[in-house]
Amino acid sequence: MPVISMFYGIIVRMYKESNSQHKLPHIHAEYNGQFIVIDLDGNVLEGDFPVKKLRMLLTWMDIHQEELFANWNTLIKDGEYFKIEPLR
Repeated sequence: MPVISMFYGIIVRMYKESNSQHKLPHIHAEYNGQFIVIDLDGNVLEGDFPVKKLRMLLTWMDIHQEELFANWNTLIKDGEYFKIEPLR
């Protein structure tokens, strides 16, 4: 699974899924063995995160929303992806 960003122990992935249960554009994130799936509008689709880490992830998503949608569209169209700057 391609890693598109990492910050403060959070690993963010985006990948093309065949027969995806999540039909909306979304990311997968992991922190300390916990997993979460969030659509690009910030809605949790599956999983759970510590509150502080979830806030960080949602802040990062808000800052990079245009890049996330561009990445999703590129991934779906060409199977390619690009890295996105981490939260600093």
